[in-house]
Amino acid sequence: MRTVNEEAHRHKEIEIMETCFDCYAENGFSSVGIKAIAKACGCSVANLYQYFDNLDDLIVKSTEYCMSKVEDEFMAKAPTDVEDLWRFFDEIPYWTAKNHGKKYRFMYQVYTHPKYREYGKKFFAGVDKRYTEYAKSLEPKLGIPHEKITPLIFILIRACVHYALFEDEFYMKSQIEVLKETLELFVMKYNPNAIQKED
Repeated sequence: MRTVNEEAHRHKEIEIMETCFDCYAENGFSSVGIKAIAKACGCSVANLYQYFDNLDDLIVKSTEYCMSKVEDEFMAKAPTDVEDLWRFFDEIPYWTAKNHGKKYRFMYQVYTHPKYREYGKKFFAGVDKRYTEYAKSLEPKLGIPHEKITPLIFILIRACVHYALFEDEFYMKSQIEVLKETLELFVMKYNPNAIQKED
């Protein structure tokens, strides 16, 4: 069980990570230094080093933590039944671009940097596992095997992130349309009763 001091320490650590990530996402990777981060957090550089080993440690941990939160927010809006799939596909690319576009841009700045690339590989290995688990949770709701759902999630995320990064609507919409058609085929194959309900 955590003590009060441990909980307070973790609360402050999270506060610093979120502030750090927001600063970088807003201002760019090369425009923010440790002094600016400390100022934004309302503390000294020495205080920051009570929570993180160095600036690299802070950048890596804040990116992992905040992008995991983005995943959670994204998945919280996901459909819980077949009827809700189409609403989700039509809304989610625009919603996540508006709310997370700057975060995606900064995440790729971090994880494609030679210094942090190994952390990126580890993060995305975790993404693979989390999305697979999420697909398993959707299987009984959609009536489609999770092995079929998982790659569709990856395609959807890729389309949404690409749109958030570049506002390339043609790229996004073409992938979304293929996803819709693929899902219609899967629903007909694995869960035909859902189609009958819609009719």
